Amino acid sequence: MTLSPEKAPDGTASRPVPEGHVRLTIDGLEVDAPQGELLIRTCERLGIIVPRFCDHPLLDPAGACRQCLVEVEMGGRPMPKPQASCTMTVADGMVVKTQHTSPVADKAQQGVMELLLINHPLDCPICDKGGECPLQNQAMSSGRTDSRFVDVKRTFPKPLPISTQVLLDRERCVLCQRCTRFSEQIAGDPFIELLERGAKQQIGVAQDKPFQSYFSGNTIQICPVGALTSAAYRFRSRPFDLVSTPGVTEHDSSGAAIRIDARRGTVMRRLAGNDPDVNEEWIDDKTRFAFRYLTSAGRITRPMVRVDGVLTEASWTDALRAAAEGLLAARARSGIGVLPGGRLTVEDAYAYAKFARVAAHTNDVDFRARPHSAEELEFLASGVVGTTPDTGVTFAAVEAAPAVLTVGLDPEEEAGMVFLRLRKAVLKRGQRVFQLGQWSTPGVHKTNATLIPSVPGGEAAVLNELAAAGGELVDALSATGAVILVGDRAAEVSGLYSAVAELATRTGAKVGWVPRRAGDRGALEAGAVPALLPGGRRVADAAARAEVERAWGLAEGALPDTPGRDADEILAAAADGALSALVVGGVDPHDMSDPAGALEALSKVGFVVSLEMHSSAVTELADVVLPVAPDAQRSGSYVNWEGRRREFGVVLDASGVLPDCRVLDTLAVEMDVDLFTQTPAASAGDLARLGSVAASGTAPSVGAADAVVPGYGQAVLATWRQLVGSGSLSVGEPHLLGTARTAVLRVNAATAERLGLTEGADATVRTARGAVTVPVALADLPDGVVWLPANPVDADGVRTALGAGHGDLVGVTGAGNLDGGAA
Repeated sequence: MTLSPEKAPDGTASRPVPEGHVRLTIDGLEVDAPQGELLIRTCERLGIIVPRFCDHPLLDPAGACRQCLVEVEMGGRPMPKPQASCTMTVADGMVVKTQHTSPVADKAQQGVMELLLINHPLDCPICDKGGECPLQNQAMSSGRTDSRFVDVKRTFPKPLPISTQVLLDRERCVLCQRCTRFSEQIAGDPFIELLERGAKQQIGVAQDKPFQSYFSGNTIQICPVGALTSAAYRFRSRPFDLVSTPGVTEHDSSGAAIRIDARRGTVMRRLAGNDPDVNEEWIDDKTRFAFRYLTSAGRITRPMVRVDGVLTEASWTDALRAAAEGLLAARARSGIGVLPGGRLTVEDAYAYAKFARVAAHTNDVDFRARPHSAEELEFLASGVVGTTPDTGVTFAAVEAAPAVLTVGLDPEEEAGMVFLRLRKAVLKRGQRVFQLGQWSTPGVHKTNATLIPSVPGGEAAVLNELAAAGGELVDALSATGAVILVGDRAAEVSGLYSAVAELATRTGAKVGWVPRRAGDRGALEAGAVPALLPGGRRVADAAARAEVERAWGLAEGALPDTPGRDADEILAAAADGALSALVVGGVDPHDMSDPAGALEALSKVGFVVSLEMHSSAVTELADVVLPVAPDAQRSGSYVNWEGRRREFGVVLDASGVLPDCRVLDTLAVEMDVDLFTQTPAASAGDLARLGSVAASGTAPSVGAADAVVPGYGQAVLATWRQLVGSGSLSVGEPHLLGTARTAVLRVNAATAERLGLTEGADATVRTARGAVTVPVALADLPDGVVWLPANPVDADGVRTALGAGHGDLVGVTGAGNLDGGAA
């Protein structure tokens, strides 16, 4: 935008209009604006705020509320009536007068406001929006001091629960259509709609289609009045009582910006932050609503030490001394394994990585508290670690890509912000999306994706065949800017990371790794893995070890020179007595590839130190429990899947709780070493002094495994986690859990007939370990394949209940049919 008050002697403009721009005048100011820009945007960039309700920069124009009326002249002639500036694009020679310079525009805006307030109730003192309401503000700036309306206002029964977490007060609605446009255009969940016509028009949902969306909370935030409210926040606080702090989501690897509002030491709500580079102005409902774990009954706030078989509260001094004595004794015997988990900030993950090497004298450290593989670690070490938004794949690159392939990743379920970027690119630019998976999930339909079907466990072979044959997928990925997004679920399929690397080499597509957990990428960079030191340095590289030894002030040769065990191997070694102790931070054994084996290892190993926020299966078996701070009571940063550092500060009083890095630093002092990670800032500074190195090594080359073949009464299991489901960070939030997708067994019609299954009837999936019973739903899966959600609400996860995972054989029987084969 360029302002140009300068004129030539003849009164014409003194300089040419830039290419692709038009020149117009707004409130007496001459301005150059890009062709096609909405008039209301040009006004904003001039600092002229035109009142509006329906307009939103990330939604298509609607012209629904008419509050943004301005006076417009074209060719020296005024248009016959005021125009909506949110739908009109700029034009060369246009003269615009807003309410600041035009009595006509000012009167029109006052008239619209009077009409909007005819049926709007005067309940501002009890409305959740009161104090931060655009309608309140604009009624003052663009409304009249009194009303001429003398009839009875329209009323509705209230509130109308359009889901368990979104409530609707219809009489407050000004029919701006922000909610309906968001649902249809952004989320792809058009369950909320305009109903009736004329004076009876209202927002509502169809009786047979409840408003079930992973992004529904955004409609509450963008509602310009108090029509849509949160069931969890309703009547809980007033905006002027809240203290707002910027934050970052802890629920996934997006690094989405959020705003945390607290009152008297309690978090009351969370809102989406505005960050165009990452989450724009949106967040998923899990990020928005799942924060009640901060005050759950299971929170651990005092250290505990096991005495005579019973965990007993102890002082920090006694607990740390007991932990240090147990770990020193274990180190002298067969050693210590360190399992940090994927919930950590990069500062805390670095403390675990350093604790393992300096205090425990081991490379047996692995954050991957989930199914994983050596192939995955080589893929990460050779192509992911050390990449940044300047060198790797970003949200912007995903949005701009002509084609995107997702592998081992359902974006809507596992990476909501990535899903929204894909949907935006599909609708705005016609992006081609391909998804390697088992069935056409809701996310596949919403992104118009092409499903590349595969039997679970056979994905690598399918990808290799497509790469060798060429065709549509290879042609699409060969276009400049194409992207392949691979999730951490790919570790469950042997050869899949290798197939992705080979396809990327063949096509030139860039590869982005999108893990599910918030702390995974930071833990990788911090060296919380058995083969990498902090900054991506290889454990087996003597020069890299020497560099780290110098930075840490260690003697030459102090660091162990061979890669350690991965998480599964650490647990197996603990169960066999090859390790004498475990230090465990935020690991849920039920997420591991073998939950029963993980619990057995924890019960058999000689000594367990648990750093945890909540009571868990680990704390029940621990010898020493050290409470650690949640995000709201610590500062730090996550590294999101792009490699972008996302910092956040303390929200609530942090007295009495300590971050992991401080606990580990103090524990290390008790073991006669110093980590210099007393605070998150100190830990970050120590890591920064080391710096990072570029990814090194060659991409993995593991052959594709053959998918298993089901026998009589059997099927191959496909499974992955859903966004809303069981999990420790979703505890205490029934409104959110009420929107979880129903747990069903998905199967195609032919396989259902072979197994004796009936749609809608119950079916049982069983193994030698246990069984799960859920209703049957038909879907477009390959023959011989069934799908279950990995984390259903109010039920054990698939791995815990069945001891099976993606690609394993399971027995399947229908209701009344007990003849199915067990795996």
